[in-house]
Amino acid sequence: MELDNNNHSVFLLYYHLVLIVKYRRKVFDDTMSDYAKDMFVRLGENYNISLVEWNHDIDHVHILFKAHPNTEMSKFINAYKSASSRLIKKNFPQVKKLIKIDKWFPSSKTCSCCGKVKESLSLSARTFRCDCGFVADRDWNASINIKDVFWHK
Repeated sequence: MELDNNNHSVFLLYYHLVLIVKYRRKVFDDTMSDYAKDMFVRLGENYNISLVEWNHDIDHVHILFKAHPNTEMSKFINAYKSASSRLIKKNFPQVKKLIKIDKWFPSSKTCSCCGKVKESLSLSARTFRCDCGFVADRDWNASINIKDVFWHK
């Protein structure tokens, strides 16, 4: 185990940072990962941070890095997140893909459990009840249906 040192101390500080894509959207690929990794290394040099390990999946990144005790960690992470977010959106336009749901999509009338669509549902009915036995708040049921459309596109 190799320890780092400065004038008055000996230290070994490792940090594990996990960055997650907004809404856990599956947009992270090898090219984008390499771009973000290079940006991390370049920005880390200004803060006495050295990258140890970088791993990514399609919706998040694991970063293991070493830092000095006097590193302003919150400023570094803030700078990295804002710079990487801005530049990735600029250089990889597929990240900003907008998902639209048809304005007549029956989110309130569809059962989020079995998928059956009710013929009618009055606005005064605040509880959604389905023949399959599913019972939920009407708005909560609609939000699940909208989320499901988002995840499947």
